[in-house]
Amino acid sequence: MAASALVACALLLLAVGCHASPYWPLEIGFYHDKCPQAEAVVKGVMEHAISQNPGNGAAMIRMLFHDCFVEGCDASIFLDPTPFSPTPEKLSPPNDPSVRGFELIDAIKDAVEAACPGVVSCADILAFAARDASCILSKGKVSFEMPSGRRDGTFSNASEPLKFLVPPTSNLKDLVDSFVVKGLDAEDLVILSGAHTIGRSHCSSFVSDRLNTPSDINGGLAWFLRSQCPADATPGGNDPVVMQDVVTPNDLDRQYYKNVLEHKVLFTSDAALLTSEETARMVADNANIPGWWEGRFAKSMVKMAGVEVKTGGQGQIRKNCRAINYY
Repeated sequence: MAASALVACALLLLAVGCHASPYWPLEIGFYHDKCPQAEAVVKGVMEHAISQNPGNGAAMIRMLFHDCFVEGCDASIFLDPTPFSPTPEKLSPPNDPSVRGFELIDAIKDAVEAACPGVVSCADILAFAARDASCILSKGKVSFEMPSGRRDGTFSNASEPLKFLVPPTSNLKDLVDSFVVKGLDAEDLVILSGAHTIGRSHCSSFVSDRLNTPSDINGGLAWFLRSQCPADATPGGNDPVVMQDVVTPNDLDRQYYKNVLEHKVLFTSDAALLTSEETARMVADNANIPGWWEGRFAKSMVKMAGVEVKTGGQGQIRKNCRAINYY
C-alpha cells in the first residue's frame, strides 16, 4: 500500500513537473527532431531582409504584437480574403495599411517548406522572425530563445482587431487594460512600447491629437512633423510616413525612453507612460540604466508570444501562410 502511494505521488509530481516550464504548452527547441534547421533558415532570411531594409525587422516585431493580441499568436493576421471570409484581420483599420511584411513571411515560409515540408507553422515562423529581428536590430543586445510549438488558426475577421488593438490616441488606463486582458501587465506595456524606437508611422496616427490640438509634444519635434505631415492626413489618403525615432531610427535600443522623457514621441499612447508615477519610474529606469531594458524586452517578447496559443490538436500547420488548408 505504501509503495503504491509512493508511485502515485511520484507520477503526480512528474505530471506537475511536465507543466511547470514557464513556456508550457510551448517549448524551446520544439523542431529539434522534426526540422532541426528551421530556426537557422528563418534567421538567414531575416538577416538578408534587414540588410536590405531595416524596416523589415520593425515590421516583424509589430506584426507579432498585432497577431498575438487578436485570436492569440496563431498567424490569423496572414490570412487573405476569400469568398467565405471576405474581411480578414489584415483588412481591419488597425492593420490596413500600416502593417506590412507579408511578402517577407511568404519568403521565409517558402524557404522553411523547402527544408521541411508541412512541419513548421506560420505562427512559429513569425515568432522566430520577430526574435531574430530583435537580435539583429539591437546588434545582439536583445538575444533570447523563442519557445515554439504554436499551430495556425483557421479564423480571421476584421472586427476582432478593433476589440483588442487600442488606438495610439489611448490613455494609460485603456492601454494597461488592453494588456491585462491578454495576461500581460503594466510593465510589459512599458517594456514592449520600447519597440517604438524603430519603424515608421503614418501621419494620420498622430496629427489630429498631437499636432492639431494642444499637447505636450516637444516644440522642435512638432515643427519638424508639421513640415512632413499634412494637417488633414487621413488613412488611405494623403498620409506620408515618418520615422518614430529620429535619433537612432534603425537601432532597437533604449533611446525611445529618452524620447518619452523629453516629450519627443509621436503618439498620445507614448506620452501616456508619464501619466502615472509607476510607469514614469519605469520609463526613467529604462532610459538611464544601461542594459536594464534589453533583458526585460526579451522576457516580455516571449511572454507576449505565448498569448492564447494553439497547440497539439488545435489549429493546423498551413501550407501557405495566406490561406487555411482545405483537406
